[in-house]
Amino acid sequence: MANQFPEIPDSFWSLFRSGNRQIYIDALLQINEEYQYSNYYLSKEICIQTLSSYFAKKKVTMEQEELEDDFDMLEPLAARILNWLLRTRWLRKVDDYNTMTSNIVIPDYAAVFVEAFSHLAGEDEDETQVYIQNVYGILFAFKNDPRSNISLLKSALVNTRRLNKTLQDMLHNMDKFFSGLLEQKFYGDLLKEHLDGYVNQIVEKKYHILKTSDNFYLYKTDIKRWLSDMRQDLPWLGQVCEKNRQLRGVDVTTEDLVEQLDLIDRGFDDIEHRIMNMDREHTKYIRATVTRLNYLLNQEDTMKGLVIDLLNHLSEAEGDGREADVDKVGKLMNLSQLTVISERSLYKRRKPKQDFTESLKEEEEHPELSREEILRMNKIKNRYSRKQVEGFVMEKMKEGAWQVDEETVGSEEEFEKLVLAYDYSTRKGSPYRVREQETQMVDNGRYRYPGVVFEEREAGRSASE
Repeated sequence: MANQFPEIPDSFWSLFRSGNRQIYIDALLQINEEYQYSNYYLSKEICIQTLSSYFAKKKVTMEQEELEDDFDMLEPLAARILNWLLRTRWLRKVDDYNTMTSNIVIPDYAAVFVEAFSHLAGEDEDETQVYIQNVYGILFAFKNDPRSNISLLKSALVNTRRLNKTLQDMLHNMDKFFSGLLEQKFYGDLLKEHLDGYVNQIVEKKYHILKTSDNFYLYKTDIKRWLSDMRQDLPWLGQVCEKNRQLRGVDVTTEDLVEQLDLIDRGFDDIEHRIMNMDREHTKYIRATVTRLNYLLNQEDTMKGLVIDLLNHLSEAEGDGREADVDKVGKLMNLSQLTVISERSLYKRRKPKQDFTESLKEEEEHPELSREEILRMNKIKNRYSRKQVEGFVMEKMKEGAWQVDEETVGSEEEFEKLVLAYDYSTRKGSPYRVREQETQMVDNGRYRYPGVVFEEREAGRSASE
């Protein structure tokens, strides 16, 4: 391909310095789409109509360019954008004197940049799927077409290297999602970042295509088998070399063909290594996401979360303020406790001895919860504090007891507090317990729940007694 840099005018590069850069890029993408649809011939009127329709849906404010005068500022938005792209030679006007019309075309050098803009905008088809299918089709043709030549193997090698490069770019760009984890301060924001960002961009569009749909492994087995068969079939390779001499006058040796086949085979080994690395990074991200979600849910209820908040506060303080805070913390907290500096404890509580017959019983299988059910349980559990749940029960007690009836639950909030109250009644330190008796189900038309009796717990008695 000839060097096209001398053809590019100096005004062409002004797009990248312009404050209206994104507006011009969007306009070029719209014109390029219409350009392909109209068989690569566009009139000036169609360009203006296309840009008018596109920017009518957006609120756009343009800055004045160095090349524009007061008369240019009076032009409609679409005409002003098109005139600037023509003036800077991103577009070119070609006059057709036979039909007395002027066509707008995209120069070769500009088409390269427009294609890059389209790639950055994510509008092109996923490259991993295209490249693997290209390699598959080229090697199939080389193996079965009597007119096979070494240029097919070179094309297959180019596509293999492009696939490797695309996978490597995907792997290198996965680290930006780790930084996004630490930027989110709330549970809902982190979950949205994970689902809208990582799941949509990596799992469904790229990682999902490689692993779940098995596009790579769908073709990989056949490709590796073909490469092995062709390298071992030396008489067939000799025939390919002879046909290249007869049909194209190109001297190709068997060693040249084997070398190309080896390079393609080595490229596929590299692809498998990169996919293994993506698996490792994917597992690390999922583990880090779950850890971060748990921290955001329980950061105020666990010692680890409080210690992290304390360290963050100290790191943000500056100068004398930090020293004062450290002294104040040192007087109030014992940071040398083993529970703070280590997850291990000196004493591990022994589990109670289990009856032999009970140990033989099979564990009851619980159905696996869906993602929505898990999120709902976490949301309910962390929505109300323990003080609020206990207050919900203690406020209704008369003479140390409270009978749950049809009027107990009238809203979703009361139903959730009743469920949590029953759960807290079984815990150590709960000020109340559920009376042991046969209970009947209560149905008030909207909710259905057991009609239990809550009673105050005697001082000094634990939940297990």
